[in-house]
Amino acid sequence: MKVVKEYILSNVTAVTRFILMGFSDIRELETLCGVTFLLTYMLILMSNFLTITLITLDLKLQSPMYFFLKNLSLLDIFLVSVTIPNFFVNSLTHNNSISILGCACQVLFMTTFGAGEVFFLTVMSYDRYVAVCSPLYYDAIMNSVTCMLMMGISWSIALFLGAMYTTAIFSMPFCSSNVIPQIFCDVPSLLRISCSESFVVIYTSFGIGLFLCIFCFISIVISYFYIFSTVLKIPTTKGQSKAFATCLPHLIVFTVFIATACFAYLKSPSNTTSIIDRFFSVQPTVLPPALNPVIYSLRNADVHSALKRLLQNL
Repeated sequence: MKVVKEYILSNVTAVTRFILMGFSDIRELETLCGVTFLLTYMLILMSNFLTITLITLDLKLQSPMYFFLKNLSLLDIFLVSVTIPNFFVNSLTHNNSISILGCACQVLFMTTFGAGEVFFLTVMSYDRYVAVCSPLYYDAIMNSVTCMLMMGISWSIALFLGAMYTTAIFSMPFCSSNVIPQIFCDVPSLLRISCSESFVVIYTSFGIGLFLCIFCFISIVISYFYIFSTVLKIPTTKGQSKAFATCLPHLIVFTVFIATACFAYLKSPSNTTSIIDRFFSVQPTVLPPALNPVIYSLRNADVHSALKRLLQNL
């Protein structure tokens, strides 16, 4: 028994770095993937920074809805920056190793920003609920103090979940393997290569996170139930169209985020993954940040007007 423990301990201490498999063993293809993701990353940065700039500088966009949208754009920039720059560097240098500390940072930031995305979308659904169902009290309810408080609570809970989840994962020993069949440190892969016999802490952390996600999901569903019930009571078609136009973008963004996350993390576990699996695993951190500016901003008449005013003042 003593010999077995010493053997496991030696394996645990030997794992000081992880190997990210990337997309392909072919260097040219890996470099091509890295350049492609870098171009996508630059487009995401430019579109989200443009959204933030317009909302910050234009006085006509100083409403709670655009305040939340600016925070969502900032969160999207953080989320996509966790994985893509590191993958691009690895694809050029062909050095796919990452330290345990670097891997822990990736898990911390991805969990924090992913949870933050869910909380922000929940807050934004409440904002749309108040705007449609209680328009006369909107300014009183969604004042600056309330908006700042809701954003502060969302950031704080997201950071707490990220820290709790990361601490739980990296308190376990890793002795099965140091190869992660992804382009970044994802939680399912880390759990598969852990040699811990007890996952109580992980299950507890996961349970808390799942409870909060279900709570947010139910809150959004209830909000939109009342929103659609109220919109359908509007006597004019023009009024209904205007109300739907302010709510549907948020619903589309929420659906895209949930769909990509479920597809990436709820599929059956496997020790080996194909290129397609690795491609879809990174979509929750790429697709929502890429689509959010298009859905929210580029199809928004107020944002179009703000962009024209900015260009005229240059």
